[in-house]
Amino acid sequence: MTTVIVDYESGNLHSAEKAFQRMAREVGAGEVIVTSDPDTVRRASRVVLPGDGAFPACRKELFDHRGLFEAMEEAVITGGKPFLGICIGMQMLATRGMEYAETPGFDWIGGTVDRITPTDPHLKVPHMGWNDLVIDQPHPVFDGIKTGDHAYFVHSYHMKVADPAHLLAHVDYAGPITAIVGRDNLLGMQFHPEKSQKTGLRLIGNFLNWAP
Repeated sequence: MTTVIVDYESGNLHSAEKAFQRMAREVGAGEVIVTSDPDTVRRASRVVLPGDGAFPACRKELFDHRGLFEAMEEAVITGGKPFLGICIGMQMLATRGMEYAETPGFDWIGGTVDRITPTDPHLKVPHMGWNDLVIDQPHPVFDGIKTGDHAYFVHSYHMKVADPAHLLAHVDYAGPITAIVGRDNLLGMQFHPEKSQKTGLRLIGNFLNWAP
C-alpha cells in the first residue's frame, strides 16, 4: 500500500512528508512517497494534494505537469482511491476560485473559494493561528477527534460548499470558516494537519486507515 503526496512545485513538502510517514508507521499504512510522476500517482493506494500560495498559481503549476491531473483524476474519480487535499489542495476541489481572477477548480466538490470576510472588522485577514474545530457531520476521519480540538490555519480564502452535506467541520472567526469538506472518497482540510500537533496527527492517521 502506497500513499503519494503529489509534488507540483507548490512549496516545501518536507513537514507533510515527515508527518505522513510517521503516522503510516504507527498505523501500519505502508509507505509514503512524494512524487510528480503520473504513473506513480495512478498506481497509488491513496493520494494527498498539499499546496501553498494563490489559487490561480497553484492550478497553473498543477496543470503544467503533463498528465499529473489526469493521473489523479483516474486514481481518485475513476478508481475511487481515498483523496486528501490540504490548504490550497483542498480549495482546488471546488468549482471555482475567486482569488485575483475567477479560476476553475477541479469541481469534485461543488463550491466557490472566496475571501474571508469576518463580521468583526478588528479581526485580521489572513486567518492565521490556532482555532477550535466545530464538527458538523460525523465521519470516520473524526475518530478520537471532538469539537473544540485545535487546528492550525494560515489562509485568506476559504471554500463555500454548494451542498451543506459536504461541510464536515468549520471554525468560527466572527463568522463560519470552512475547515473540512468531504464526500464519497474525497476529503479536504483547509488547515495544515502536519502543523496541528496531536489533533493533526490523529486526523492523518485516520485518513490513512480510512476505507471509503
